[in-house]
Amino acid sequence: MNATFTGRISQYLTQLQSELFPVLREDLELELSPALEKVIRVLEFVQVEWFIPSSRGFIGAPPKDREALARAFVAKAVLNLPTTEGLIDRLKVDHALRRICGFDSRRRIPGAWRFSRAFAECAAGHLPARVHEALIGAHLGDQLMGHIARDSTEIEAREKPAKQADAAESAENPKPKPRGRPKRGEEREKAPTRLERQAQQTPAQNLAELPTACDVGTKTNSKGFKATWVGYKLHIDTADGDIPVSAILTSASLHDSQAALPLMHLSSQRVTYLYDLADAAYCSPVIRDEARRLHHLPLIDHNPGAARRSRFCRMKPNVTRSAVRRNGSIAR
Repeated sequence: MNATFTGRISQYLTQLQSELFPVLREDLELELSPALEKVIRVLEFVQVEWFIPSSRGFIGAPPKDREALARAFVAKAVLNLPTTEGLIDRLKVDHALRRICGFDSRRRIPGAWRFSRAFAECAAGHLPARVHEALIGAHLGDQLMGHIARDSTEIEAREKPAKQADAAESAENPKPKPRGRPKRGEEREKAPTRLERQAQQTPAQNLAELPTACDVGTKTNSKGFKATWVGYKLHIDTADGDIPVSAILTSASLHDSQAALPLMHLSSQRVTYLYDLADAAYCSPVIRDEARRLHHLPLIDHNPGAARRSRFCRMKPNVTRSAVRRNGSIAR
């Protein structure tokens, strides 16, 4: 068995192509399109049914078809179906997809209300996060990763943006700041920023502090223009080969730097890596110091607007890639 991650994936896909697909086509007489083959590969790789909690021993009627519903949600994401109604319509007309998800016949396809209830249960139990964490631990936990690239992307939603609660503002700033310059000899206590608090808190406390309500976000795109959307923001840590290691979903208005330390802590718990790679949005001495504390080398672009708050870290000139690999001679 090949020990590298890419070797494992290659051997796994070869086994599916040579053993599983012929059985499905010949014995079960299923017509498999390339899209359905992709669904089968993803389902066999993630094994989402192993993470569905058992209802044996609980009081009341047991929930039905939870494993089939979870597989249907994975198929919905792979097939890029925008709505649950579209997934139900596809299941009604596609016999192969019904058998792949685990529904016996067309009559046993549940209604939209059961899909909605099962989706709420999966979200409350953090099912996608647990599946993803298990996959990373099983396939990348014993690998040494070169770098972790950190960034965020917008997630548009059809919800209405939530109103800003006055209670949240009063809890964060209980007393209004006095106006004007301080008197001679007066020392005003400076409240710690969120980044400074995150450096002293546990990862669970940092995640609980991040806002998750739907609101309006603004971000500068790759062409330099500001784009505005209503919804959420997905913060992602990707390893070598564009493999997502950690992900956090927050409100769209949250700045990218506010999710840097929670992502850094999650990724450090799951994999071993050397460099933290990020753009100028993460330019902060707190983020750099925390990366060094976790024995990582921060490679963060300088933000000219933060020049008064952060020291400009310039790399040594004429440093070749071979020299970096040989002795890691990069100026902090």
